[in-house]
Amino acid sequence: MTTFLVPLIIIGGLTSTGVYLLLERNLTRMLLGLLLIGNAVNLLILTVGGRSGNPPIRGRTSNGATTDADPLAQGMILTAIVISMGLAAFVLALAYRSYRLTTVEEVGNDPEDTRVSQQAGSQEEEVIPLPDPNRDTDAPDELDALPGFEGSK
Repeated sequence: MTTFLVPLIIIGGLTSTGVYLLLERNLTRMLLGLLLIGNAVNLLILTVGGRSGNPPIRGRTSNGATTDADPLAQGMILTAIVISMGLAAFVLALAYRSYRLTTVEEVGNDPEDTRVSQQAGSQEEEVIPLPDPNRDTDAPDELDALPGFEGSK
């Protein structure tokens, strides 16, 4: 099997550009990054699908090809296109809603996440107690039963 280098370079370029755009704080750039990664995956599936050939229909030929084309790759690409368009519509709706609420397209830091990360950095490490090897694990604990429930006797 021969592998062509140009599609692999294009796939790498689309993927790296898509990841770069996904790491931005701008919602439109995030959406474009998702679309670029989706297109890179579609091109990867097409490249892995192999050489073109006859249509996968009995009795049809195309330019004298001796092998049949793989219909699985084509079906997977069509499915991936539908999924990426649905995801793009969802992200576009989120971006529109966010812009209508805040009139800013940049995603800011969440104050609660900032507070938790500052709090986690300032706390000392908690010591997790080791389980007692002499404890009977078959006996019911306080938390195993509902409060006020005696059970059937």
